[in-house]
Amino acid sequence: MGEGRFAAGLARLRARPAEALARRRVTLGFLAAALSLALAQPTWRTWGAGFLLALAGECIRLWAAGHLEKGREVTRSGPYRFVRHPLYVGSIVIAGGVALAAQSLPVAIAIAVYMGLTIAAAVRTEEARLRAAFGQAYDDYRASRAAPMARRFSLARALRNREHRAIAGLLGGFALLALKAAAGS
Repeated sequence: MGEGRFAAGLARLRARPAEALARRRVTLGFLAAALSLALAQPTWRTWGAGFLLALAGECIRLWAAGHLEKGREVTRSGPYRFVRHPLYVGSIVIAGGVALAAQSLPVAIAIAVYMGLTIAAAVRTEEARLRAAFGQAYDDYRASRAAPMARRFSLARALRNREHRAIAGLLGGFALLALKAAAGS
């Protein structure tokens, strides 16, 4: 029975690699984080600069999560007025902060490869899903023909979108980098 499930999973991976990669990006992110921590050589200066950059990225993510109504509409308020995938933009900025804090070329390369592959896969998968769910409304948004919507930021909405998990991950990761900086790498 285990072999059958493995074969079925492998067949799905071959059929839709972008979808499979997008679905596993969190697990792969933990592996990339462990590798990054092992290879990191942070100093307090690089840690501080990286933390500030990552904090800016989390602010973008929080702003986006406070406007997003997943699966219910094509969100056109907040940062969605300016960019189609602000959560991913915030994640890329956070990744840049981690790379800066780590002060390691192999870490920067690993992060760039991980982000490039997983974000591209996630965008492809998400856009196909949004197109299927919302049709012309999403096509208009994508072509910048949709009118912005009036909606205020909502912390409750951001929490419903589980952004507190990203914040906890950011703080936990930087706490580990701080311990490594304190130990002199």
